[in-house]
Amino acid sequence: MSIKIKDLDKVKQSVNVCTMCGFCKSVCPSFKVVGWDSSVARGRVILSYGLLTGDIPADESVVENIYTCTTCMDCVRRCPSKVDVVEIVEMCRADLVRNGCILPKHKAAAESILANGNPYDEKESMVQRLGVKPGNAKIGYFPGCSATFRTPETTKAALSIFGKLGIEHTVVDCKCCGSVMQRIGWENDDVVKIMRHNVDAIKKQGVEKLVLSCAGCYRMFKEEYKKHVDVPFEVLHMSEFLASQDLKLKQLEAKVTYHDPCHLGRHAKVYDAPRNVIQKIPGIEFKELANIRDTSRCCGGGGGVRSAYPEESKKMAEMRLSETAFADIIVTACPFCVNNLRFGMGDGKKRIVDLTELVDELL
Repeated sequence: MSIKIKDLDKVKQSVNVCTMCGFCKSVCPSFKVVGWDSSVARGRVILSYGLLTGDIPADESVVENIYTCTTCMDCVRRCPSKVDVVEIVEMCRADLVRNGCILPKHKAAAESILANGNPYDEKESMVQRLGVKPGNAKIGYFPGCSATFRTPETTKAALSIFGKLGIEHTVVDCKCCGSVMQRIGWENDDVVKIMRHNVDAIKKQGVEKLVLSCAGCYRMFKEEYKKHVDVPFEVLHMSEFLASQDLKLKQLEAKVTYHDPCHLGRHAKVYDAPRNVIQKIPGIEFKELANIRDTSRCCGGGGGVRSAYPEESKKMAEMRLSETAFADIIVTACPFCVNNLRFGMGDGKKRIVDLTELVDELL
């Protein structure tokens, strides 16, 4: 099928600017798995232009190449021509969806968000699943869908930390942040409605500082929400919040490393806070991975890849884990990264844990 384009000029400009140098090939996680030029940034830019002009049909192989992008943004960092590949890919996905071309797993996730407030077809809200009663407080905690329904140990640890530190707080009564819908190219009007709903709910609870467990949720509230709605409260990732606290942590004799989530790192530029928290743990032997901070390698769990193409996602996780041979514990700060790295680890013996859980154990 051919599709009707909405923003052809932006894509055409990117095609003209791209020099086809291939620098993106050295960092793209999906290219390393798939191995075709059509699955790397420069290939996706060309495919996007061809799709949007109608010169290339939206067949299964073309759609796969557009949707195996994790939107990790490492190609954008590496691109000497500064082509915003993530914007082009998400623009192309939006036009694919607008013209009725959407992967079944993604369609089910988006429809579940609209119906249930989460992408997992769970009928309970986040606060119901956590068993808490929303109230009013200056500090609000946004648990996020993945941490609530897939890694509940993270949300339990966060609430435990608030309690141990004696911090008055409330869990905000919100729906999914909308990141999943935005990454897969769902109708923007629906995403903005969710943004308005969440901001209004948080304001009603008197929250002045919003703390989030999920890197994807954090990026949405910190970077994407302000493009569409007024955000009248401070937005902090849990790692930033913990870094500001006087934590008295027990000793831990272990070799520890840290994986930078793409949404928290390259997208939102939060690199120091999680490392500062880890450095507060007495007794650990901390060592960085080969690729860190803005050059960190993607775990393969983002951009809708894990749900639609799990095997490719797993291989990306395995590539990232290949850097961790020296470590006993791999710490990260995103439930998507925790889940996908564990998926890639399989029956391996290393511990992969969210920073929030580790702090709660040692606090």
